[in-house]
Amino acid sequence: MKRIYMAGSGGMLGDAFYRIFGAEFDLKCTDIDVNEAWLSYLDFRDYDAYRDDVLEFKPDYLFHLGAYTDLEYCELHPNETYATNTLAVENAVFISNELNIPLLYISTAGIFDGKKDVYDDWDQPNPLGHYARSKYAGEMFVRENSQRYVICRAGWMMGGGPKKDKKFVQKIMKQLKENRKTLHVVNDKLGTPTYTHDFAKNVRILLQSKYWGLYNMVCEGITSRLEVAQEIVKIWGLEETVTIVEVGSEYFKQEYFAERPPSERLINRRLDLRRLNSMRHWRVGLNEYLDLYYKDYL
Repeated sequence: MKRIYMAGSGGMLGDAFYRIFGAEFDLKCTDIDVNEAWLSYLDFRDYDAYRDDVLEFKPDYLFHLGAYTDLEYCELHPNETYATNTLAVENAVFISNELNIPLLYISTAGIFDGKKDVYDDWDQPNPLGHYARSKYAGEMFVRENSQRYVICRAGWMMGGGPKKDKKFVQKIMKQLKENRKTLHVVNDKLGTPTYTHDFAKNVRILLQSKYWGLYNMVCEGITSRLEVAQEIVKIWGLEETVTIVEVGSEYFKQEYFAERPPSERLINRRLDLRRLNSMRHWRVGLNEYLDLYYKDYL
């Protein structure tokens, strides 16, 4: 049984990777937030501790999953952001090169400025804020220095359930649980959802293929925040009782003050050309996600 060391795996993505890879691989999963029995403590910003823990485990792959993803937090704490999202990635590159093992790094659609409607794998990023800059800097370091790597750019993440999901789906579900009858949803943000289970399964396909490199990896079907919210309300059969009010991003400017691109829509051109794209439509992923994690939530 091959071994995978998964650093920063206490969040929504780590949950999916643990579920998808756990049966076939011997896993060591670490995080600074030890919120599961299968996790052990590691701060991957500490190079010596990171290196010692990985070398002791002797993995066949190193998955570097963790990052600060709250854009407002990143704007207010830039030093912490670059230490976590960039320098820690450099640590992972040094360690994986020393062991001569492939490195998985998770990048984001947020590295683009949104001036185009849709971005493929070869479009030039232009990050807007500290979160996007820190993630793109990590991506560039991997591309320029890692001996063997897979970089996967995710879109709007869906996964982890109420316990770990801090993203858009959970924010809508929380309002529905509170019996809100009116939801204010932005109508000027475009993107592509990424169901974490599909993402983990497609990473497994890439590892098997050994086609190393950079890949956009999002669900099929480009969409908007508004459309995702409408689909959630529809899935729960609440169209008659819940009203969605369309608003511009300025409506939430005080709470969400960090600059966000108007479009984060990705297409999986490289996966398609390699015939390695297993990502399903976002509506299918959303339905499965809600069924698996939110069945008794409302």
